[in-house]
Amino acid sequence: MKKIEYFLPEEIEKRSFAIIGEELLERGIWLPAAEEMVTKRVIHTSADFDYAKTLHFSEHAVEAAMELIRNGADIVTDTNMTLAGINKKVLADFGGEAHCFMADEEVACSAKQRNVTRAAVSMEKAAELRKPVIFAIGNAPTALIRLYELMQESDWKPAFIIGVPVGFVNVEAAKELILETDVPHIVNVGRKGGSNIAAAICNALLYELRKGN
Repeated sequence: MKKIEYFLPEEIEKRSFAIIGEELLERGIWLPAAEEMVTKRVIHTSADFDYAKTLHFSEHAVEAAMELIRNGADIVTDTNMTLAGINKKVLADFGGEAHCFMADEEVACSAKQRNVTRAAVSMEKAAELRKPVIFAIGNAPTALIRLYELMQESDWKPAFIIGVPVGFVNVEAAKELILETDVPHIVNVGRKGGSNIAAAICNALLYELRKGN
């Protein structure tokens, strides 16, 4: 039987990250310094060490994302769960706002008329925002597919993509589309992901920036 350890609330997360660090070393996994805090927070959220191998970061991805947030970029999600999980107070401190358009009436109506997903239409609405946007996609591969299509149809580009949808239908193919682009990104290769993972990545970036302020 595992021994119960007692910690003060503020010590629990600190101890959890220490355990993650120890187990990564035991597994012979060394994380690049810039990516370490993102990967560890994802593992902390999921208790899944596979993410240490499957998270793909474009060159200087973490630095690019933090610079966008520092300069007031917004974050658009594909689920209200991700939206709820993002620390919006810290984001607001840098001038940014988090959005999810999945429940928007116009989005729902357009999706029904066109027989497409609300996630796809919500990406179109997000593309109209007149400021840099970080897309945090944790559920709908159709959101990533639509982002890719919008890039092919015009000279518009997302400022950054966090692509971690979870599932079995078109999930891997949608992620591969984003990997083919030159858009700065953090993408989890394979089927794993989720709204909680998307929020964890956003918060890892936000908390790192907060430490520097």
